[in-house]
Amino acid sequence: MATRGFTGKPPSEAHSDRIPPGQHLVENFPVLTAGPTPRVSLGEWSFSLKIGPRPVKRWTWAEFETLAQTKMTRDIHCVTKWSKLNTPWTGVLIDDLLAEAGLEPPTAFILAHSYDGYSTNVPVADLIGGKAMIATRYEGSALPTDHGGPARLLVPHLYFWKSAKWINALQFTEREVAGFWELRGYHIHADPWREQRYSDD
Repeated sequence: MATRGFTGKPPSEAHSDRIPPGQHLVENFPVLTAGPTPRVSLGEWSFSLKIGPRPVKRWTWAEFETLAQTKMTRDIHCVTKWSKLNTPWTGVLIDDLLAEAGLEPPTAFILAHSYDGYSTNVPVADLIGGKAMIATRYEGSALPTDHGGPARLLVPHLYFWKSAKWINALQFTEREVAGFWELRGYHIHADPWREQRYSDD
């Protein structure tokens, strides 16, 4: 469960320009979840793009693995005030998923859905243009279950609760629909550099 505090070390001067206000640098990779960790086998896993309730494209794990793979190394920032630098991911860019589906974004809003019932909203503008991916590997290996494996959404420029673990769908919505943490007082957008942690920030 995410909380308001996390103990870490202050950023060194060498990295201070990469650490948003109020954040602490960590070397490990803390595990925080909103509930029990789901166990999803590769044979059962699937991922869908939806427009409203209607699925428009679905991939099994085997099909997803044939898509263009991109490597991305990014700094990540958790709302509990830790930041981790140079995290290496591999996965499928949201741009490539849309191209594979032959789909232009029909709305400006997406709600990400996970196998554990978690959801989070992300504007389409924060997902396209090489900004985000469905990540399936970390440090060159299969994404650990505790960190969202088999696959998670990765939106590294927003607070990390937007990078939904155990992802199974991205749903285009006509309006901005608040997700799990947003309904519980977290910020609707979550820009770390503007310290958008909570709804009144």
